Amino acid sequence: MPPTSEPTTPPPSGRALDDLYAAVYAELRRVAHRHLDGERTGHTLGTTGLVHEAYLQLARLEHVRWPSRAYVLAAASQAMRRILIDYANARRAQKRGGGVATVALDDAVGMAVARSDQLIALDEALERLAALHERTARVVECRFYGGMSIEETAEALGTSPATVKREWAIARAYLNRELAQ
Repeated sequence: MPPTSEPTTPPPSGRALDDLYAAVYAELRRVAHRHLDGERTGHTLGTTGLVHEAYLQLARLEHVRWPSRAYVLAAASQAMRRILIDYANARRAQKRGGGVATVALDDAVGMAVARSDQLIALDEALERLAALHERTARVVECRFYGGMSIEETAEALGTSPATVKREWAIARAYLNRELAQ
């Protein structure tokens, strides 16, 4: 979920983000670990690196309000997802002859390529869902990618837990159908 970009007077040096990020750092490491679970062995980003890359992306945003820890968790989770999608797209381009010599793939690397393709397919399906219903896609980002509870997701999105439950069920059905095709 992108942070609100309403002009506000940010605290000096982004202290609000720094303070909230420090408060949720352990949770962000857990979220990053979930994102990296199943990635190929030897992935260039580890848990700590992914958390720090997400922080750098969020810190670049100017005039952003960071109203709650749930909001920071959701925004950081989305940033982590984008980082890994960009990485998977780069690997896909490289796999298709992006200036690299062709080498035989062993099973582990082959599985990593399949995982990258699945990650990209899920991202594309999520983008299609976002085009139809933005908030439902944000629910997926919070719940699936962020590992957030129904209540945390509701807080981050400014909606009720009942709405989150309903949209989570809709999103799962939509994504399962899209990925089965």
